[in-house]
Amino acid sequence: MSLVIVDTGCANLSSVAFAFERLGVAPTISKDANIIRTAKRVILPGVGAAPYALRNIETAGLRDTLTTLIQPVLGICLGMQILFETLTEGGEKLDGLGLIPGEVEKLDTLTLPSPHMGWNRLDIRQTDPLTKGLTEQDYAYFVHSYAAPVSDKTLAASNHGSEFSAIVRKDNVWGCQFHPERSSQTGAKILKNFMEIST
Repeated sequence: MSLVIVDTGCANLSSVAFAFERLGVAPTISKDANIIRTAKRVILPGVGAAPYALRNIETAGLRDTLTTLIQPVLGICLGMQILFETLTEGGEKLDGLGLIPGEVEKLDTLTLPSPHMGWNRLDIRQTDPLTKGLTEQDYAYFVHSYAAPVSDKTLAASNHGSEFSAIVRKDNVWGCQFHPERSSQTGAKILKNFMEIST
């Protein structure tokens, strides 16, 4: 079963790949549109600044490819954020991939530190194949300053000063604001669930 991790040029691709290899899955890392388009499942990772990630996607000619995929797609951290319609970062409003409605904005952490970094609880809001087996005792590892609001696309929320979407879904597209590859057994369960989603 082919799994492609999109080389966005701004992610720790090896750690994501190792997480799948621990599950017995051998992923391919690529920014080749044909390889991505024909994969059974696609991972869109990302860390750092949204403008840089989106510019890399444009430079690689991948916007049309990523916005027309019909197989299961999972965005991780910044990879989740760029799935949304718009992102506001550093005072700049950016056009995301538009696969999930809504806008990503700076997380209001109130008196808590920013960025939100460390373990936090997942508040499951909807049953879904990706969240199968998760409970209110499951924690995930977050590193982010920006976040998407809770909406009807939210499968799980979390809270760091204010509430935000931790897992989202629209149609064949899912997103995790946290890093499942760094989230121990909880993350492994989510990645395993992703590989078992029927296509």
